[in-house]
Amino acid sequence: MTEDEANDARLAYYLEIGAVSFEGVDENGEIIYSISDSAKELAPELWQSHIDYVDKSLMDLYEKGLAHIEYNEDLEAIISLSPEGQKLAKEMGLIEMDLDQDIPND
Repeated sequence: MTEDEANDARLAYYLEIGAVSFEGVDENGEIIYSISDSAKELAPELWQSHIDYVDKSLMDLYEKGLAHIEYNEDLEAIISLSPEGQKLAKEMGLIEMDLDQDIPND
């Protein structure tokens, strides 16, 4: 089995158990999936990989000066992104895309 076939089989499994769901297609024709909250229990390895990706990506945005972090009185982090940071965060899958927008069928 090739790596692509293994990835496809893994994705099919995650879809089947409800750890991942199909959300739609972006303006570039890329398929968009989301990780469900129940993935933490259903597929802990997927959940941990997702958390690691989000942490690394947010740090990258911060290091590039595109994210600003403040803490509230409960010491919870509040992250604000510059317009360029928001664009990159959408491309990276860190913030939700507007899937209701009209996407041309070229």
